Amino acid sequence: MTPRPDGPSFGRNSIPQLLADDGPSFSFEFMPPRTEKAEALLWNSVRRIEQVNPTFISVTYGAGGSTRDRTVRITGRIEQETTLTTMAHLTCVGSSVAELRQIVGEYASVGVTNVLALRGDPPGGPAGEWVAHPEGLDHADKLVSLVRSLGDFTVGVAAFPDKHPESNDLTADADTLVRKAEAGASFAITQMITDVDAYLRLRDLVAARGCDLPIIPGLLPVTAAGQLQRLTELNGQPLAADVVARIDAVSDDADAVRREGIAICTEHSERLLREGAPGLHFITMNKSTATLEVFDNLRQHSLV
Repeated sequence: MTPRPDGPSFGRNSIPQLLADDGPSFSFEFMPPRTEKAEALLWNSVRRIEQVNPTFISVTYGAGGSTRDRTVRITGRIEQETTLTTMAHLTCVGSSVAELRQIVGEYASVGVTNVLALRGDPPGGPAGEWVAHPEGLDHADKLVSLVRSLGDFTVGVAAFPDKHPESNDLTADADTLVRKAEAGASFAITQMITDVDAYLRLRDLVAARGCDLPIIPGLLPVTAAGQLQRLTELNGQPLAADVVARIDAVSDDADAVRREGIAICTEHSERLLREGAPGLHFITMNKSTATLEVFDNLRQHSLV
């Protein structure tokens, strides 16, 4: 098996160590707020999530580094003012190696030692042309190596069960994940999935290559008609036809859409856990209520 990196960074608040503990992990993803009102909503959600004692939470990083300062500030504040273990996102887009080193130093200065290292989408989204900074990095595995070289950090990476938009096939994505593990990544989190079988295929392809990298599926409970379509435009991932059909069937009833979205997410979560997923990573859109309802459903079925 391709071993995951170990060493002094696998401490009490390191995500790899938390993943190694008994039971599946449960984590939640937030975005840096753009306004004071949005920041108040974020903090309300963070405090509600804190009450269920998640394994960790993450804070995203905008295309082209557009939310860099907010990501550093918010992640650091959550790390310092709550009981939560935090993970900060970091991308290669628009940054030189010197700038990336500086950002990692900023994370370290606020106590953040878990980083999700991403190549990142171009500012125009997945359909845009990706151009590396002339003094930067062009692949996530290089960013993994850089972050690992800079101190006591644990590093996660992205995974694409439905194939990366620029990849030829899923086997190439499996090979890429193995390279990231060899570079020092100790876990992966997938893009939002709507097809559990796609997750299982990628997981099994990676395992068949002798790599034991934990791959955590990313999930989103749909709460509004059109939400799935907007998100797939943003991340370039396809949607499962059965999920689209179920949401479309109730699209003229906002309450029914929300109920169906939570039901679908609960069903997927239950199956993923039965199939041995190491945990679940919920995309909150900075609104905790729907994800907590899914979490409560899992708790009622003794899966939490």
